Amino acid sequence: MILTLPNILTLARVAVIPLFVGLFFLESATSQWIACGLFALAAITDFFDGYFARARAQLSAFGTFLDPIADKLLVASALLMMVGFGQIAGVTIIAAVIILCREILVSGLREYLAGISVVLPVSRLAKWKTTVQMVAISFLIVGNTAHPTLPDAFPVRLIGEVGLWIAAAVTLITGYDYLKTGLRHMDASKTTPP
Repeated sequence: MILTLPNILTLARVAVIPLFVGLFFLESATSQWIACGLFALAAITDFFDGYFARARAQLSAFGTFLDPIADKLLVASALLMMVGFGQIAGVTIIAAVIILCREILVSGLREYLAGISVVLPVSRLAKWKTTVQMVAISFLIVGNTAHPTLPDAFPVRLIGEVGLWIAAAVTLITGYDYLKTGLRHMDASKTTPP
């Protein structure tokens, strides 16, 4: 059954992306805060969809397929919009590119491995990377916004940029681990007769 609570949460994460993207074009402090709130809610569903799937024994092939795609679409949309609107600039763009390239690499690797009936599970370090990445992106979304409840000295943008660089560094580590595991399975599949 596709319409289980975990799958609805995952679908909601995808459905919020057009609204999230549209808020960038309003170019106001209010729209940035709303975008940040939507992004944070969508990021939280990433935890709860997996939690409810396990707790309610509602793991499904559809959810397993869509969950990582929903994460990648949300993160890629946020990074691309922030680069496009100058909220990620300078050398920090490199961190965003590292994250996007790793996501494409791992997606391609998973697709190939699925063809030889191998599942590439998400590592604990990759889950931490996702958490740091989501928090960093949330800070960067509002990083250019002055808000009366935040003191001027509170380095929102700096926290976001440092977090994004940490996520990029962990991305390289987890990407290498996934690639190494994938190559090992590729070598094994060559020696197995068809």
